[in-house]
Amino acid sequence: MTFALLAAALGIAFWAIAAYNRLVRLRNQYHTAWADIGVQLQRRHNLVPRLVEVTKGYAAHERATLIAVTELRAQALTAKGASQQGQTEAALEQALGKLLLLRESYPDLKANENFSQLSASLVEVEEHLQYARRFYNGAVRDYNNGIQRFPALIIAIIFAFKQTDFFQAEHDSTTAPDIRISS
Repeated sequence: MTFALLAAALGIAFWAIAAYNRLVRLRNQYHTAWADIGVQLQRRHNLVPRLVEVTKGYAAHERATLIAVTELRAQALTAKGASQQGQTEAALEQALGKLLLLRESYPDLKANENFSQLSASLVEVEEHLQYARRFYNGAVRDYNNGIQRFPALIIAIIFAFKQTDFFQAEHDSTTAPDIRISS
């Protein structure tokens, strides 16, 4: 009887250790994925001022677009958490799309080698960013599932593992804000 109780206690202890370690691994995986998003966002944020400067010389009267991109970049740099960051980055992405569309209206801008290189770099960053977002959201899904499933839920509650947010844009944040400049 004592052996059976000891075996059961050891089995529960090993299970608890394994469950805890799995939750830690999942949490670290989504933290790493968030850091990867941060790297791509920083690359994007570093490109924005250079792209705006190149564009200014050719499309000076497109001030609203240029200021919107600049202001959204500033907001994105200070955004906290996946939800707020997702909203701000979605608006910045849309404003950058408008900025890149200016090349169709300005043939000299389209021919500018710096603009071409910067826009190609931005497209590359956007592709990497999409992958990083998908990976992050997958890691968050796995982590949230891990802490919500019974019996690992018991370990999650005991050690205060908290659910985390996905990186997503809100429904109304897919439209860039209308920024008007008084002359």
